[in-house]
Amino acid sequence: MLNLYNLHIEELYLHQVGNKNKNEALVLSDSQQELNDESNALLKQFFTKQFMQKEENYFHFEHETDLEFHSLYNAVSNIFDAPHNLGGASKEIAKLLYAASDHQHIKSGELFVTYFTNVVIDNEKVEAIGIFKSELKNPFLKFNAQGNQVQMLLDEGVDLNKLDKGALIFNTEKEAGYRILSVDSNRYDTKYWLEEFLAVAPFEDAIFQTKKYLKFCQDFAKDVVLPAEDKKEEVLFMNRSMNFFAKNDQFEESNFINEVIENPDLVPEFRHYKESQAPKYKIEDLTTFPIANNAVTAARKKVKNLIALDTNVQLKLDFINPESADKFLEKGWDEERQMYYYLVYFNKEIKS
Repeated sequence: MLNLYNLHIEELYLHQVGNKNKNEALVLSDSQQELNDESNALLKQFFTKQFMQKEENYFHFEHETDLEFHSLYNAVSNIFDAPHNLGGASKEIAKLLYAASDHQHIKSGELFVTYFTNVVIDNEKVEAIGIFKSELKNPFLKFNAQGNQVQMLLDEGVDLNKLDKGALIFNTEKEAGYRILSVDSNRYDTKYWLEEFLAVAPFEDAIFQTKKYLKFCQDFAKDVVLPAEDKKEEVLFMNRSMNFFAKNDQFEESNFINEVIENPDLVPEFRHYKESQAPKYKIEDLTTFPIANNAVTAARKKVKNLIALDTNVQLKLDFINPESADKFLEKGWDEERQMYYYLVYFNKEIKS
């Protein structure tokens, strides 16, 4: 779990990075920004708000040869080794971003490079480096009262409620390429932020593995269970899958198959589907792993547990008690109407 509430901005450098393809300028500041209590609080919220609202999908620096050839990794390592050198290292980071800004769609903007303390990740207090870029400017009005006249002035600036691009790099797991979070609100620029500038890959931890396996199960339910059986069984399969993940701390594929797949004819289909689709989900050799509860909670919100009918009726099944659908919900065929039907048993209606 990530805790940024007590995060403290130790130093902040600000540079301006233009579009290299358009011959726009790179402006490097020599001195750090001086912050007062008000600006410190506003910037702290600006830098961290979106990270606290999104899922913790971690990345790490990756290089096809070796991390020692990863320029940003080296710049970050130099800062963690000697935080007082943030000014010089921040210029190197700005130059790397400028070199990556060679696509015509990339907008110029301000680059913030910060050094944070009092960051807590997985109950461990660590330092972190923040790299943030503001790109989109919003118009706003300023007013100036002089004597009996009020002047209205139109200007533009950065919206402190929305971060355009950002990365938090935590001083942990250095040998694996550090642990990194990224946000990117603007999708018009060919993913240069993640791929060209940060040059990162997903961190394949318990959160990653849990999310990927659940996504694999969801697609198996849609692609195999639904055509082989019906919508009810598709939903029930995902109900059983979610409950298996929710009640276990460790995933064991053999136990999962025995508990979740009730139709024995679907077991070889499951194994075949995994063999053919595993590279897509990066679960080729994944048969056991620790389950991340926060990833299960996040996935549960995205999995649909509705049976939508063409008669404008929807049946919502319970993820907490999936056995109720087996005991109290029956599907049949009405010869007279030539229509399918669901028969629902209950004792009383519950007020919502």
